[in-house]
Amino acid sequence: MAAVTLVWFRHDLRLDDNPAVLAAAARGRVVPVFIWAPDEEAPWQPGAASRWWLHQSLESLAAGLEKLGCPLVIRRGPTLEALQQLVKETGATHVAWNRRYEPAVVKRDTAIKQALTQDGLTAESFGGGLLYEPVHVATKQGKPYQVFTPFWRALLARDEPAEPRAAPRKLEPARAQPPKSVTIESLGLLPAIDWAGTMRKTWSPGEAGAAKRLKAFLGKPLDDYGSGRDRPDHAGTSSLSPHLHFGEISPRRVWHAVRAAAGGKPAAKLAGSPEVYLRELGWREFANHLLYHFPHTPEAPLRADYARFPWADDPVGLRAWQRGRTGFPIVDAGMRQLWATGWMHNRVRMIVASFLVKDLRISWLEGARWFWDTLVDADLAANTLGWQWAAGCGADAAPYFRIFNPTSQQQKFDPDEAYIDRWVARDANYPEPIVDHAEARKLALAALKQVTKKEA
Repeated sequence: MAAVTLVWFRHDLRLDDNPAVLAAAARGRVVPVFIWAPDEEAPWQPGAASRWWLHQSLESLAAGLEKLGCPLVIRRGPTLEALQQLVKETGATHVAWNRRYEPAVVKRDTAIKQALTQDGLTAESFGGGLLYEPVHVATKQGKPYQVFTPFWRALLARDEPAEPRAAPRKLEPARAQPPKSVTIESLGLLPAIDWAGTMRKTWSPGEAGAAKRLKAFLGKPLDDYGSGRDRPDHAGTSSLSPHLHFGEISPRRVWHAVRAAAGGKPAAKLAGSPEVYLRELGWREFANHLLYHFPHTPEAPLRADYARFPWADDPVGLRAWQRGRTGFPIVDAGMRQLWATGWMHNRVRMIVASFLVKDLRISWLEGARWFWDTLVDADLAANTLGWQWAAGCGADAAPYFRIFNPTSQQQKFDPDEAYIDRWVARDANYPEPIVDHAEARKLALAALKQVTKKEA
């Protein structure tokens, strides 16, 4: 009789190029399972926008598995108990999953693998979320990278990422009657108050939506990406970040599709917009590299000296920033886009982050937590890297004294104010600026001296 494998889905909600699914299908019968156990990821449990996306993505995955003849089983945690119970119900001998790299998840997964192995099962984890595993990329001294450029050169010097593999055409279920499953609705992922209307109009979560986004990007947007990616008033980005975060499309699929659109050249030989875009995938790799090797960074600065920074306690300023009521149109447009759609253009992310940590001198952790709850692409590695970059306290950081002027940023990247006009109505109710930028800059630089001054 063919072996039975539990395939434990997490941030890999796809069938295309899914190593755990393909390994299980090659071995024999398959039991696909998703386990809802958010507390096991504390203190970074999925936020509200992520939960909304997850609901839609699970519906898409369940429909895809149903077509292959193998229904998705949904259970609640604790995860280990749920897996052990399913092993008893199905007679499974193997459990397979694709790796994640968040500190709490790594700790949890390690304990689960040990427990399942002690139970006599074969527990296998695969690399399905990144181009290269973090443990396989190191400096000549065997240490993790802390600067992006040499990290990127090291990636380009490696063999190309493996070619993506197509989804299996059929999966053999463990038995005719699938195990009991709770419904997706019962997980309570959708908001009690329906604030997600614009998100529904903006996004199509799931594997099909991801493939459609990629196809649309591979034409003119990719050709213009080098210059268009910094213009929030243009549709110049791929908008694939939430699809990549939830694993609805593999980075290998995206990497090789971009290469093919650019004539099939090796990545190291590419120039112009295709190279710029692949470098952005490189930043995604770098963020996970840092999170894996420096697991304390979601809560503390990588540069320990910055723990001394005198952050302001300013709940009024924080609330104005969160709600897009700062009186700086480019900042407010970004924060309102985030609130409405669960996403913000990357250039604007840098502007609003600089405003929070430098104009208002509010801790980067407050910004990271707000983004975590409101972004549909709330990825712990990318979120941590981005906020520590803005605050000047992380790897490859922008120096703290590099302070974005929101007005000049607006003039450079939204010169016709089309982006601002889409999100901000500058009527009689629009607020006056809550800070004087020139004065805020002076105060920020003065605060920086408490970090840079040498101890007596």
